[in-house]
Amino acid sequence: MVSATVGRGVLLGAVALSLLAVPARAATTEADTPAAAAALPAPDPAGLAAALRSAVDQGAPGAMARIDEPGRTYTAARGVADRSTRRALTADDRFRVGSVTKTFSAVVLLQLADEDRLALDAPVNRYLPGLLPDDRITVRDVLSHRSGLYDYTNDLFADSVSGFEAVRNKVFTHRQLVDLSLRKPLTNEPGTAYSYSNTNFVVAGMLIEKLTGHSVGTEYEERVFKPLKLRDTFYVHPSTVIPGRYARGYLTPDQGGEPLVDATDQTVSWAQSAGAIISSARDLDIFYRALLGGELLSAARLGEMERFTPVDGTTAYGLGLRRRDLSCGVSVYGHTGVVQGYYTYAFASEDGSRSLTAVANTSNNGRVSDALAGALEAGFCGQGAAKG
Repeated sequence: MVSATVGRGVLLGAVALSLLAVPARAATTEADTPAAAAALPAPDPAGLAAALRSAVDQGAPGAMARIDEPGRTYTAARGVADRSTRRALTADDRFRVGSVTKTFSAVVLLQLADEDRLALDAPVNRYLPGLLPDDRITVRDVLSHRSGLYDYTNDLFADSVSGFEAVRNKVFTHRQLVDLSLRKPLTNEPGTAYSYSNTNFVVAGMLIEKLTGHSVGTEYEERVFKPLKLRDTFYVHPSTVIPGRYARGYLTPDQGGEPLVDATDQTVSWAQSAGAIISSARDLDIFYRALLGGELLSAARLGEMERFTPVDGTTAYGLGLRRRDLSCGVSVYGHTGVVQGYYTYAFASEDGSRSLTAVANTSNNGRVSDALAGALEAGFCGQGAAKG
C-alpha cells in the first residue's frame, strides 16, 4: 500500500499522487507562459487517479502519469513496477516508449529538411536508390503513413507471445525489416490513404543514416537528447538493458487466463527507429513541450508536421505526430506507444504549455489502453472528464 498527498494532505490510499511546485522551464515562445496554460481547465487529480486505478483494475501491474506546465508538476502512480519484488511504480521510472519513438525520428528528418538536406516531397528512392518498389513513395508519404508499405509486424506478432519470444533477442538490419514488408504488395496507392505501418519509420531510420552518415542513435542524441537535457532518454539498440531505475514490462498473452510474460529484456530490434527509445515521463513531457513550443523545428517545418490526415472521429495523423480530440473540445498533440510490456500516451497542448505522459506496464490488453486514455481527459479537460 502506497500513500501520498495531493496539495495539502488529501489521502489517496493506494494511489501515490502529488502536486509539486517546480521551477518553470525557461520560456522560448510567447505561447509557453503561465497565461497560456491557464487557458486550459485545471488538471483533475482525482480523475487522473481514477484513470490509473482503472488501468490496474483491468490488468496492468502498474500505471503512472505526469503532467507538466509552467511552474507546476503533477505526478501519480498506482501498482507495482516489478511483480517479483513488489516495488511500487513511481512516475520517475524509465520505460520503453514504443511508437513515441516515431516523433523523434520525424523531428530528425524535419531538421534535415530545415537544413536543405532533404525534400519532403522527393521520392524516397532519390536518397535510397532501389529500396522501394514504387518511385512515387515520397518522404512525406512515409512520415504520414500514406506510403502503402505493408506493416511487417502484422506477421511477426500474429501470435503475441510466440512471436515476441522468436525476436526478443534477435538483431535485424533496417534492410531486413523492409524486405519483410516487401514480401507483401502495397496496401494502397502511394499518397492516397492513411495506413499505419512500422515499415515507414524503419525507412525513416534508413534515411537518417544515409543523409547524416551517422547512426539513428547518434542523431537522436546530438539533435534532441542533449539539447533538451533529457537525462532519462536512451537509444541502446541492440542492447537489451534499460539503464538505471525502470518499470518492468509485462506482455498479456492472447489466451485469457494465461500468466503475464515479463518482456522487459529485449533488443527491440524488430522496431528500431519505429519504436526502440527508452525514456521517462519527465523527459517525454519536456520533449513534447519543446516540440510544440517551437524549440526543435522552424515554424515552417512544424507546420508541415501538423498537416493532419483524419484517422477516425477523434484522431488525425501528421508527420510522426498524432492529434487527439478530447471530449471537452481540446485537441492534444503527441503520440501513443505500444511495445511488448508497455502502453504510453504522451501528448501536449497545441502551444506546448501543458504536457502529459501516462504509462501502464503491460500491453496486448485493450481494456488497459482504453482506461489509460482517461488520463488525457483528466489532464487536459479537468474535473469530471476522465472515465475511470
